[in-house]
Amino acid sequence: MIRNILLDLDDTILDFHQAEKIALTKTLEHLGIEPEEKILARYSVLNLEQWRLLEQGKLTRKEVKERRYKLLFDEIGADCCAASATKYYENLLGVGHYFIDGAEELLKILSKDYRLYLASNGTAAVQKSRIKSAGIAKYFDDIFISQKIGFDKPDIEFFNYCFSKIMDFKKSETVIVGDSLTSDIKGGKSAGITTVWLNPKGLPYVFDIEPDHIITGLMDLTSLLKGL
Repeated sequence: MIRNILLDLDDTILDFHQAEKIALTKTLEHLGIEPEEKILARYSVLNLEQWRLLEQGKLTRKEVKERRYKLLFDEIGADCCAASATKYYENLLGVGHYFIDGAEELLKILSKDYRLYLASNGTAAVQKSRIKSAGIAKYFDDIFISQKIGFDKPDIEFFNYCFSKIMDFKKSETVIVGDSLTSDIKGGKSAGITTVWLNPKGLPYVFDIEPDHIITGLMDLTSLLKGL
């Protein structure tokens, strides 16, 4: 029987893509760059690539945050400071919140029967601001943010830290739910817990990472958990 649920934050509970688009648009406008859709889309690709490198231990968090902008500015020929852009962007990113469909209702339901833990790879200051804005801290027994822990998903040490903070912890009673195969699912499988991939777009497996279970919508989780 499942007792402990580790939940990712970005694009699992809160809609990071919407927040990212709004913050990025305002950042580019601030820098005098027209926020064309192709530029916004290219940033998202570059951003994802840098976070993948972080997960592989090839970049630091600071390098990720600035390198994505440097690469973008180099591609579009913009003479802008990546560090300044990062600071302006992060201040905007931490303002407000946007729920994934069904997320708030799901937290209310699950918190009655399970111990919930937030497990995020995001920047601590940004995530704390978004969590506060969304008013969701009350649903979680604890909140684990990689920057505070010192290890990022899928590093086993991230999970070992989380496990050490959960009272009467048992792997057989624990599941992780997230949208990322390379951080949430890979990390969960390496740590020996049940994995649930939130895959609303029906994306194929990548990197030979196969989740234990797949859901296409958050509310599907309630019925799935009853059978585990």
